[in-house]
Amino acid sequence: MRSIANIMMAITGILLFPWFGFGQTDPAPTERPPVIPSLESPSRNASAAEPRAIGNYQLPQNAGQQWVEYDLRPYTNTLKNVERPQQAVIDWIIRETGTDVWFNEPVGILTADKTTLRVYHTASMQKRVAQIYERFVNGVSEPQVFGLRMLTVSNPQWRSRAVGLMRSVPSQSAGVQAWLMPKENGAIFLSQLRERGDARELQAAEIPLFNGQLQHLEQLRSRNYLKEYARNTASPFPPYTPVSDTIQEGFRLQISSLMNLDGKSADLMLKCEIDQVERLNPVKIDLPMGANQTQPVQIEVPQLVSWRLNERFQWPTNQVLLLSCGVVAAPGGPVDNSLIGNPPTLLGLNRILPTAGQRTDALLWIEYKGPISSQITPSGPNAPAPGTASAPTTGTISRGRY
Repeated sequence: MRSIANIMMAITGILLFPWFGFGQTDPAPTERPPVIPSLESPSRNASAAEPRAIGNYQLPQNAGQQWVEYDLRPYTNTLKNVERPQQAVIDWIIRETGTDVWFNEPVGILTADKTTLRVYHTASMQKRVAQIYERFVNGVSEPQVFGLRMLTVSNPQWRSRAVGLMRSVPSQSAGVQAWLMPKENGAIFLSQLRERGDARELQAAEIPLFNGQLQHLEQLRSRNYLKEYARNTASPFPPYTPVSDTIQEGFRLQISSLMNLDGKSADLMLKCEIDQVERLNPVKIDLPMGANQTQPVQIEVPQLVSWRLNERFQWPTNQVLLLSCGVVAAPGGPVDNSLIGNPPTLLGLNRILPTAGQRTDALLWIEYKGPISSQITPSGPNAPAPGTASAPTTGTISRGRY
């Protein structure tokens, strides 16, 4: 009887175990989908630095911004040999409006290709952009010629006689003064300089510029010098190795002009950088050789003269722009009337730097000459080919952003 009772109890336990959860295996965990922040209400745990793709995004119009497309083909089609001619339009718009308006509130967009300029901004900004755009597509299409002269005067007292011939205009570069004068007064001014024994005209050149395009002229040469002696860690002999360095000496000139529609005034962007090695100063040093021994050697410390000019001027085309670069080092040696000299020259600019001691007032004369088709081409076997400047431009010519 006891065995029968044990069997009955075992059967009863087997039947009751599922009700109390015994003998059951845990179900497979349910996979949870990844949490994707909502575009309308981002998750608080989402990092603010993470980019988010937004579909069907609408540009904000909180300031009444407008999307306007401008046709650039009337301008760019005339510049077949210029790479990315539309960049000049972008550059001049930024010069006129500044950069902050495109990278701060309200949201703005400025982009262009060879066919279309696309602008998204307020109505007032669109008006300013349209004014620059009109000067490109409806302005002059042939190159405009600008005459540049470089003069030096030993005594800055020339201003006392010339002050009545010109009026001062603002300039941003330190040490640079600017004046405007009618071309008639300019002729009188040059006549006054010719009467002075301390005045010299170093160079005169005529540069043709396409409307709005940036022309970059650059002539540099490398100057090597012995910078230091470095300890030789690869082998014990020689204990020191001479280390040379290189300085790029010469000039970089960027110039761009944008004519107004009536042709009576023009904007000119002029940027000039000059670096000249005035001398290499010898310095004697003693290299420790061990056991209280030294070896005397000589290194060189460069003495540099640099000059920077970055200006934008707007003036009537019937007037002359005169810039004084300040009292700088006087020229030395014969005047080189080309861009090829050794060292190379541009308008004699590098010749105002190399000598020490004497100082002169350096003047830059800029005059609008008119379209290239109106220029009188000299005759003879040495006459320049039509469409070229009167001085050879052998430097690297390219077009960049600024």
